[in-house]
Amino acid sequence: MSTPSAPTDKQFVKNAIDATIKISLLAIMVVISYKIIQPFIMPVAWAVIIAVALGPFVEKMIKVMGGRRKLTITLFTCLAVGLLVVPTYFLAAETFHVVQEVAQDLKNNELDIPPAPEKLADVPLVGQKLTHVWNTASKDLKQAIQDTAPLAANTSKFLLGSIGDGLGSVLQFVIAFIIAAFFMLNPAKGFAASSKVITSVAGERGEDFTKLATATIRGVMNGVVGVALIQAILATIGMVIMGIPAAGLWGLLVMVCAIAQLPPIIILGPIAAWAFSAYDTTPAVIFLIWALLVSGCDGIIKPVLMARGLDTPMLVILLGAIGGMMLSGIIGLFVGAVVFSITYTLFMAWVEEKVDEVEASSDDEEAQEPA
Repeated sequence: MSTPSAPTDKQFVKNAIDATIKISLLAIMVVISYKIIQPFIMPVAWAVIIAVALGPFVEKMIKVMGGRRKLTITLFTCLAVGLLVVPTYFLAAETFHVVQEVAQDLKNNELDIPPAPEKLADVPLVGQKLTHVWNTASKDLKQAIQDTAPLAANTSKFLLGSIGDGLGSVLQFVIAFIIAAFFMLNPAKGFAASSKVITSVAGERGEDFTKLATATIRGVMNGVVGVALIQAILATIGMVIMGIPAAGLWGLLVMVCAIAQLPPIIILGPIAAWAFSAYDTTPAVIFLIWALLVSGCDGIIKPVLMARGLDTPMLVILLGAIGGMMLSGIIGLFVGAVVFSITYTLFMAWVEEKVDEVEASSDDEEAQEPA
């Protein structure tokens, strides 16, 4: 029985140490690189989604502008950023102004609150409590503030947190649109790079999976934005018929909620509750039913729009989108649909390959049987 020589053992240890050092350095570089790029992961992910989803629309704009790609994309990006920044600025400025006025009136004890409307008490579930708080505030504001202090504190924290998250989201989308502009300047190069990356992982079908991912992102975008637009239009029609003030503004907020995958009943519910205090019971009930139908219609319309133009079954797209959203928010709506669609395609390709192998094996056995 021979024993390994000492030089061989030393060489093995040397190689092991060398490999460990290299792997450790590589791991450290990966971790540091991830930490550096982490703040930009979400904007870049959104930029890819925006570039893919709005690519066909931008290409049509480029044709209208006589093929001037850089000018068209620059104008489109400035318009998109303006639509995000300008309303946000005016809304924040107006909110700050109103808060200042209310705080000054409270300080000078000049805030005049009229009694609650009589019909407010008829609102289901919360009418009596709201009427009591309102009337208390109209008579003794300090007492009302003391009575509702815990609720007011929690509400203030929630509102401040929501405002901060909203401003952060707006900034994130501004960065995403700017990055998306660079992607749209040369979409063919971006598609080729994506195909190479996916091909290195998935093999020969990399280009097919890239096309599938592109189509899925566009399908999900059609489902999200299309359903949000439909819900906003239906909600606005109902509010206009009821004669609710600022129906267009409320309809816009409904669309924002629907795009953010929040139920529009968040906006329409309080409006329906207010309708009970401002209108007769019958039209208020009809509007409440309409609001519930508008809020729930996405469950029927969204799957149809999402799966439009895709070979992947509608149920696969829907499950991937919903599961992804539950896992990681609205970004998961797109990522989940893409990943689950590719997984489904890979699984079905494997199943078909196995079925073909079984059929080929059966044909060979039949051919070998004696006549």
